[in-house]
Amino acid sequence: MSAGRTVNSQNQSWGTPDNYVKAIKEFFGGVIALDPCSNEYSIVNAQTEFLLPKHDGLHEEWDYPTIYMNPPYGADRGRGTTIKTWLAKCALSHQEYEAEILALVPVATNTAHWKQSVFGKAIAICFLYDTRLKFLENGNSGGKGAPMACAMIYWGENYERFYTIFIKYGAVVNISNLQGQEIGATINQVKLAFR
Repeated sequence: MSAGRTVNSQNQSWGTPDNYVKAIKEFFGGVIALDPCSNEYSIVNAQTEFLLPKHDGLHEEWDYPTIYMNPPYGADRGRGTTIKTWLAKCALSHQEYEAEILALVPVATNTAHWKQSVFGKAIAICFLYDTRLKFLENGNSGGKGAPMACAMIYWGENYERFYTIFIKYGAVVNISNLQGQEIGATINQVKLAFR
């Protein structure tokens, strides 16, 4: 995993730890409608799962009310995708379908993908206290900690609920004041990327 630079591992099956899955389900009222980049070891158990690497969720519509995403952090050279592509799909799906979306991603506030798809598009960020978050590796706990800080990003309308549930996991920041500002690419530029 990396924050959009080079791939440290060919293993794409880095799963969300149980405590975060519980918080995400609590936030969504118990139901995660879509996990667009799941894997065979995932414990998320969304109603609909697009299983990587066989089923690439970037080529599907995300017309679901609640979406949780823990995307591959490195570049997928075969598909030509990076975390930038996944975050752009979050911003687009929230705008087009009013989907409530949570994404567990590396903190990379200085990158183009945060400027284009997070700032001005998402409503809040939880910068996780787990400085070396221990993802499940192929469904098992006890792996090495992530080499970077991670955050939970929220595209939606219920900041208060997000704050209430995620404040115990990290520093929650309301970025709704950035809504509508052209910080990165316009949504039309993002749409063109998926054609």
